[in-house]
Amino acid sequence: MDHVRLGIIVSEFNKEITFVMLDNAKKQAEKMEALISHICYVPGSFDMPLILKELLRKEDVDAVVTLGTVIKGETKHDEIVAENAARLIADLSVEHGKPVALGITGPGITFEQAMNRAEIVPVRAVVSAVEMTDRLRKMKENKSAGEQK
Repeated sequence: MDHVRLGIIVSEFNKEITFVMLDNAKKQAEKMEALISHICYVPGSFDMPLILKELLRKEDVDAVVTLGTVIKGETKHDEIVAENAARLIADLSVEHGKPVALGITGPGITFEQAMNRAEIVPVRAVVSAVEMTDRLRKMKENKSAGEQK
C-alpha cells in the first residue's frame, strides 16, 4: 500500500503546547511511515477551516491532522471556538472525502491539562488519519471497512 501523505495544520496560539504537539505528530508519522507533505501554521484553532479546505483540495494530501489547544478562560469563548472549529473541520472532511483528525484539545481545559496531553493527542490524531486513509482505500478496492483488522 502507498504511504499516506499527511497535511498538518498547527495553531500558533498557545505555541508552547502546539509546537510540542507538532513534534510528537512528526514522530508518530515517521513511526507509521506516513509522509508529511505540508505543514501549515494558522493564528488559532478557529482559523483552521480555511487552510484545511485548501489542503484537502491538494492531490498530494490523503488526510489532514489538526493540532491546537483551546484553553479555558474567564468566559465561554473557548467553547465557541472549539465547537465551531470542530464542526467546520468535520464538515470539510465529509465534503472532500478525506480524513481529518481532530487533534485539538479543549474546550474547558487548563494550560497544565493541555500540556499533559501534548504527547498523546497528536499521536492519536496521526494514527486516526493514517488508519482512516487505509480503510477508505480498502473500501474503494471493494473491501469492507470492517475487514481491516
